[in-house]
Amino acid sequence: MNIEKIEQRIQKFSDDRNWESFHNPKNLVMALTGEVGELNEIFQWLNHEESLNLPADVLEHTKEEVADVAIYLLRLCMKLDINLEDAIMRKMTKNEAKYPIETSMGGSKKYSKSRENK
Repeated sequence: MNIEKIEQRIQKFSDDRNWESFHNPKNLVMALTGEVGELNEIFQWLNHEESLNLPADVLEHTKEEVADVAIYLLRLCMKLDINLEDAIMRKMTKNEAKYPIETSMGGSKKYSKSRENK
């Protein structure tokens, strides 16, 4: 995945439509939330098995909603000068410290709860 290439395309799309004034962090987060809601709607009443085996048309719709989420997330990063790759790598380092293998293996509890039970 070439994030820079994607960001350039997103920027051109926005510039070509003169939408820059609408793409402030608040509006982008609100739009992102809406798109996550649309993604959630796809899975809302599915059981585990159904969620893993989406029909082709639903999978295609899911891909579109995932793309919408990613576009708004990248646009937010662009506006706030956040390097997404760096942010992810830093967060994973923190997660590895919060969820050590010894106390987290096979569990789904929040890190503060998993340590209480060990």
